[in-house]
Amino acid sequence: MRTMKAVNIYKYGGPDVLVYEDAPRPHPGEGEVLVRVHAAGINPVDWKIREGHLKEMLKHTFPLVLGWDVSGVVEVLGPGVKRFKVGDEIFSRPDISRDGAYAEYIVIRESEMALKPKTLDHIHAAALPLAGLTAWQTLFDAGGLSAGQRVLIHGAAGGVGHLAVQLAKWKGAHVIGTASEKNHDFLRKLGVDQVIVYQTVRFEEAVQPVDVVLDTMGGEVQTRSWKVLRRGGILVSIASPPSAEDAAAHGARQAFVFTQPNAAQLVEIAQLADEEKLKAIVETILPLSDATRGQELSQRAHTRGKIVLRVV
Repeated sequence: MRTMKAVNIYKYGGPDVLVYEDAPRPHPGEGEVLVRVHAAGINPVDWKIREGHLKEMLKHTFPLVLGWDVSGVVEVLGPGVKRFKVGDEIFSRPDISRDGAYAEYIVIRESEMALKPKTLDHIHAAALPLAGLTAWQTLFDAGGLSAGQRVLIHGAAGGVGHLAVQLAKWKGAHVIGTASEKNHDFLRKLGVDQVIVYQTVRFEEAVQPVDVVLDTMGGEVQTRSWKVLRRGGILVSIASPPSAEDAAAHGARQAFVFTQPNAAQLVEIAQLADEEKLKAIVETILPLSDATRGQELSQRAHTRGKIVLRVV
């Protein structure tokens, strides 16, 4: 088989630049694995790349396959691969500078993969890697969140947010989350200690000082968040780099996280999923051919949990 179905873009632009078509099937090189994609998660970074917002950082070439959240089965081993065998079920957040997973096949470096959670199907496994690693790296690597601390998570019902809530609770933190009224009960069931309905309450007037803020929104939400940080606390953003000057003015720290592949962390995330301590919520499942609709839904920013493309 020399071709596969894939969703390519040939230029930056709106959802209309996504093209579902036949494309050459890739081949694994040294230390790489060819994976038969069973499911691919959709994330905001996909449409941000499609619109060209990260073109200076990532230097992609066209045509480009989007999507860097994947669950599938190892089909071919490249030279030197030692940790996996043909038939292994894996999940991954692969290198975002290379072709992604909106396709029937993807080549992934062995160092970017882990065995998928045994208790999850491919749909739910594909919802975990990118958002799960983002939550892990913001809360723990950058934020240093520990038991007994207080964390405010903006967009707590979203793709990253709902996993960050569960990881923070697993760590033993007191969790506060902002969300819409419709997600109030959902977040309570996930274990959020205080839900702030942003339509009716200004969070900075309702939240006692916290040790960590996880900012998924940027803009004025990020600016207002300095008011709820205790001195020495940290604002970690995945939306836009926080101001070092604002941090200093509030006696706080700041960090910006752009998620990186990390197989060791994926192993821990898989274990938590199998122990039922971490659950990926999938709100919408679409066929690969409907990737355009999936990105449109993601761009509206009102999804609870994740959107996933079913490939097999």
